[in-house]
Amino acid sequence: MAAVITGGSSGLGFATAQRLCQHGYRVALFDINQDAGSEAAAKLGPLAHFFGVDVCDEHQVAGALAEFKQIVGHINLCVNCAGIAPAKRLLNRDGEAVALSHFTNVININLIGTFNVARLVAKTMAAQQLNAQGERGVIINTASIAGFEGQIGQTAYASSKAAIIGLTLPMARDLSASAIRVNAIAPGIMGTPMLLAMPEEVQSALAANVPFPKRLGLPEEFAHLVMHIAANSYINGETIRLDGALRMPPK
Repeated sequence: MAAVITGGSSGLGFATAQRLCQHGYRVALFDINQDAGSEAAAKLGPLAHFFGVDVCDEHQVAGALAEFKQIVGHINLCVNCAGIAPAKRLLNRDGEAVALSHFTNVININLIGTFNVARLVAKTMAAQQLNAQGERGVIINTASIAGFEGQIGQTAYASSKAAIIGLTLPMARDLSASAIRVNAIAPGIMGTPMLLAMPEEVQSALAANVPFPKRLGLPEEFAHLVMHIAANSYINGETIRLDGALRMPPK
């Protein structure tokens, strides 16, 4: 078994890679951060392979996929976790509009990068033999609850994640003829390294908004859901919220 994980050097991507390696998967970590990616692969051990990849660059992605497939022979799973989440209001305190480059950068990495990897890995999977479950591969994209309830300052981020939610069903329908399933996970407030670096009182305030369980989500819980989706061949075209029943307020 083999999987491609974008953004695999940290956070949800690294937790997913850890769990997959524990279950015998060989994993390819696609990440633009060379140092973090090499360090993550070293931590994971011999089942992990790091590829320095910009997910928006079709030639880099295609080359890395071809190299990894040559190593493993068959790619069963792709988990797209690469993304950024900078917050900016449309208008600042002086009434100046946010730079267009802010919006396009978030869309490029979160949406176009996800789509780019998904389309190219689908091409690779479609040329493979059917497995015992009658499928050729599974693609899991990372959305966010911000795609449902975007907060103040999240215009770009929420747009990118809402678009991932929107492309999940038609992508699953497109790829049904190739026996490839496509799903998305929309995480809530997860205890990633970036969030855990915030002051304790900020973390507690965020956790207090979650109905139950009243805590931050664990990256391992995201990884567990990835494993379940990969194993359950009747889950297709779905976006699954992983948020403890949280519905985000305006800010």
